[in-house]
Amino acid sequence: MSVLVHLCEPATWRAALAVGALLPDGPFVHLSRPEQVHLPAERLFPARRDLVLLVVDPARLADPVVEEPGVHGDPAGTRFPHLYGPLPAAAVVAVVPYRPPVPPVLPAPDDALGRAHALALSVRTRRAAEVRDVPGGVAVLDPRFPHSHDDNRLVLGAPVDADTLERAATATGLPHPAATLTWPGADAVAGELARRGWQVEELLVMARPPVPALPGAGPAEVVDQRDVHPLWEAGWRRGLAGVPDLDEVVAQLVGREHRTDRVVAVTDVAVRESGRVVASGQLRVDGATAAVETVVTDPAARGRGHADAVLARLLERAAGAGCDLVVLEADAADWPRHWYARRGFAVVGSTWEVTAAQAGATQDSSR
Repeated sequence: MSVLVHLCEPATWRAALAVGALLPDGPFVHLSRPEQVHLPAERLFPARRDLVLLVVDPARLADPVVEEPGVHGDPAGTRFPHLYGPLPAAAVVAVVPYRPPVPPVLPAPDDALGRAHALALSVRTRRAAEVRDVPGGVAVLDPRFPHSHDDNRLVLGAPVDADTLERAATATGLPHPAATLTWPGADAVAGELARRGWQVEELLVMARPPVPALPGAGPAEVVDQRDVHPLWEAGWRRGLAGVPDLDEVVAQLVGREHRTDRVVAVTDVAVRESGRVVASGQLRVDGATAAVETVVTDPAARGRGHADAVLARLLERAAGAGCDLVVLEADAADWPRHWYARRGFAVVGSTWEVTAAQAGATQDSSR
């Protein structure tokens, strides 16, 4: 059996993440095949474009799935798969935006790159203040954080040319033209934009399974995210030294962070020395897929194994959440990619980040 889907509101899915399962509304959880999900969508959520599709691997379901008739008004002979029991979060291999009439891209359970791209797109769209359709994908915007490129950009999964991309960036009113390109062969468009003066960065998508328990996970502990803010602030100030309005830029980059936990399950892990956080990392869990973000160590505390302790704790947390895949993005031109490779992460593909040259001075590097 191929993947099944369940359509729901983002808040419903976030509540399910908190308890580890989506509970039945009645005797069963209503599932659909991808080609028939428009029927419950039109009946239950007419004209809604802010919903999500849970991509379900039937092989991960313990309770019975029964084929049963739809309701009055469905095409004759229509039958839907009904799950008679909770839908475990660990059976949801991806969560993708549902924005008809644009067809959703549903990654297969064994498609690590597709699942990584789905997680990155879904987080951005679910937490955005506004989402607009553009050729090849969407534009996400949040006027509260104009200095955050991650929150104001194009996210494109289908091929477009450089002219189309530039027009879309202008038409959507991005405060700084920027885009994420995820389709195979996007390097050609990235190269053309580089020739036009855009800044281009290749990010390697890397993946590995989680680890149930690592001996010597060390002193890394789960912390309140606010405890990590001083470390983040110091890093952004070093990286953005000389940028105009630096205080405002850093305040926005820190101020945006709380929103992510509203759409996926976020865990922040840190190592302390003399009570002060000197290393940290973040795990974002969305069903069976987890992403490692922002593993950072204070320069004065490097070489003491703190990053290893943080990563070990994050992998352990992913396993405890029932994930079977942990992903991250690493700069193709920088040393951390090799550090992650030595710790079991393998390259599964690339993402291209492009930013118009005039906006480059305030580019933030946190994801």
